[in-house]
Amino acid sequence: MTHSITPNPPAPKAPASSRRGLLIGVAIAVLLLGGIALDTTVVHIGSESDVRAQAFSPDTYGQEQFPRIQAFVKEKAVDAATLAPEVLADKNAVAEKYGTASSTGAIMFVTVTGVAGEAKSGVYPLQAEGVPADITIRVQTGPAINGTDLRDAPGDIAFGGFKNQIEYQDAGSGINRAMKAAVLDNIDTASLTGKTVTVTGAFRLINPKNWMITPVEVAVQ
Repeated sequence: MTHSITPNPPAPKAPASSRRGLLIGVAIAVLLLGGIALDTTVVHIGSESDVRAQAFSPDTYGQEQFPRIQAFVKEKAVDAATLAPEVLADKNAVAEKYGTASSTGAIMFVTVTGVAGEAKSGVYPLQAEGVPADITIRVQTGPAINGTDLRDAPGDIAFGGFKNQIEYQDAGSGINRAMKAAVLDNIDTASLTGKTVTVTGAFRLINPKNWMITPVEVAVQ
């Protein structure tokens, strides 16, 4: 007896509309991937783009800015014996003559030599020759350096150059820390009482009889 073999029927073809839909879907996916690739920028570690992408670093900023601020203050500094009587005579005139304008009191620049008294929280009073007794001169030596006198000293570091108020404040702190590292860390600031020191620095002129100096240079005799 002869048996006939019936071949399997061919698989049904997908409707043409389904094939078109699949091709369109693949084409859209390719286009999307191409668009993503074109819109993607490769940033190499250490490149200029990488540095810009990083978060604001107050300490890096301070290290970059302090050397030129230090040079600016030293160039503008007036001897305390010259500055003191002028400050007492006319606060506004002396601010315009020697200082950098600021909304909270002009930043003044001074060099003073005096004997350091007893420190309070790292702040030393200085008894300086040629300065009227009714002017109190103090210099801060840390461990914390407060204020934004150094940040505001050159007059070109403005709020508009930062993302927000926090960055602007942090910039001042970063500059203060850079100053401390460069100027104060190599000095035994815990034992200056009774020693003669020469300080060049900046202070904010609010009360003519009270100068709180943030130093940019300190020499101990």
